[in-house]
Amino acid sequence: MVDYIGLLKKEVVPAEGCTEPVAVAFAVSLAAEQLGADATDVRLKLSANIIKNALGVGIPGTGMVGIEIAAALGAVVKQSAKRLEVLQGFSPEQLAAAKELVEARVVHVEQKATPEALYIEALLTDGTDTSRVIVCRDHTNVVRVEKNGEVLVDKPISVGAGDADGGTGLTVDGIYEFATTVPFEDIKFVLDCVPMNTRVSEEGLRNSYGLEVGRRMSAGSNARGVLLNNLSLRLISATAAASDARMGGCPLSVMTCAGSGNQGLASSLPIIELGRALDSSDEDLARALVMSFLVVMHIKEYMGRLSPLCGSGIAGGTGSCCGMTYLQGGNLPEIKCAINNMLATLQGMICDGAKATCALKIAAGTNAAITSSTLALADIQPSSLEGIVFEDAEDTISHTGKLVREGFATTDEAILSIMLAKQLEK
Repeated sequence: MVDYIGLLKKEVVPAEGCTEPVAVAFAVSLAAEQLGADATDVRLKLSANIIKNALGVGIPGTGMVGIEIAAALGAVVKQSAKRLEVLQGFSPEQLAAAKELVEARVVHVEQKATPEALYIEALLTDGTDTSRVIVCRDHTNVVRVEKNGEVLVDKPISVGAGDADGGTGLTVDGIYEFATTVPFEDIKFVLDCVPMNTRVSEEGLRNSYGLEVGRRMSAGSNARGVLLNNLSLRLISATAAASDARMGGCPLSVMTCAGSGNQGLASSLPIIELGRALDSSDEDLARALVMSFLVVMHIKEYMGRLSPLCGSGIAGGTGSCCGMTYLQGGNLPEIKCAINNMLATLQGMICDGAKATCALKIAAGTNAAITSSTLALADIQPSSLEGIVFEDAEDTISHTGKLVREGFATTDEAILSIMLAKQLEK
């Protein structure tokens, strides 16, 4: 039996800031809490995916980007109990102290050779005590804590086993059955994402964050944008604006999905905006969101927690496509059509780190979701003769794992080498 409610409560949670640098801050914060005094040296060993996703993203409330300031803040605030909201509510004095650590070059980052896509090892000292924390496979999954060589937490894992083994038992059929039949009261909690993610979207539409993708795509924002005046563009701009704000360091929490804030935004805001336009009931909206979130989790089982493919565009967009199809009267056959349409469109979209251009990819994913849903409601989908799409959407999803493992095996290293080379040129 799949514990759908348990999965939703575990995987749909708030986070402030991009989850990769925040996970680094969480690990450093936990390590700093083991010391008797303030850290004087912070050494990080990170997987390529963590470095890629943390290198160029804004850290909320700092006006700075990257790993060093996130780690330094984690060392200063020492509030690991807040988990993915570990950087919430720091004081000006704490920010100043963190900036001093960065300027003193106290934070050292190196790439860890590991088969794990998500791996963070933080080694700290205050000159007297030492500590070591390892977070692996999940952004707050602590597998090792040491103080002065004494092991305080030891959670063995099968190194390199990953999480793309379909282990939850999720299927498209099962997700649809659950989302459409579960008592509304049991899933009402997912509506918590509505005010939270809407607030970040509105912040991005009002103010100049990142590339201003969502703000400039909103109706009336550009006198030359004669096409920017319909419901589709409203959905796209609202979703992209939230990513603009989040990647630009907006100090507001978002509701994540499957370890990613951008996935949470991409899989919820198009549904929320469409629900407003259709005047959908809270119950219909909740069922559509549940369907979307669970489809994201299902696809990410095969793509991997962190991936060379864009989780926000591919998984987030496919989730929202399913939810939008449901709100427009689509049933299981149409939802499966929508999934195949989405994966046929976006299956090769790469992830080149968390940064301002994530909003562009989310805009593209939302646009594709609208198109794919519209075609699905007209019973249009690719056949099994087309590319790597299968007749059954379930098979299309599962083969995404094969694509990642075999087709994109060295993509992350190539992307990271390009990104680091640019850093050296500055």
